[in-house]
Amino acid sequence: MVAAEDAGRNETDVAEKLDIEPDMVVQEIGWDEDVDDTVREAIEQRCGGELLDEDADEVVDVVLLWWRDEDGDLTDTLLDIMTPLAEEGVIWVFTPKTGREGHVEPSDIAEAASTSNLAQTSNLSLGEEWTATRLAYRKPAKTKK
Repeated sequence: MVAAEDAGRNETDVAEKLDIEPDMVVQEIGWDEDVDDTVREAIEQRCGGELLDEDADEVVDVVLLWWRDEDGDLTDTLLDIMTPLAEEGVIWVFTPKTGREGHVEPSDIAEAASTSNLAQTSNLSLGEEWTATRLAYRKPAKTKK
């Protein structure tokens, strides 16, 4: 019994590491058969609802973007998905780890984030296949008076 409880706890830990809170509205973009369903299920369990798909038009707290090298222009995609994002919202860009098919160079993510006026704030390892990069709106510089 302990092993099953630990497995459930580890799944929840992933959602906590991603700063997912109960009642958050979470949108998922870029789903394909290669995504990590354990991560998806943990997020759904933690937020208490299903993930919204790409066509949803409500304001969201978190966007989960599964991104692979061949998926197109990351900057354009980030600009598109920022539209429904709440002011304090975040984007998690999930990319295949180094050596995996579809790997995206961290410098490509950093460049796309900067061009989109987003700040890269942290990175996490998601199991054996995926890495997560947290992007958030840049805070305006404080002016001295």
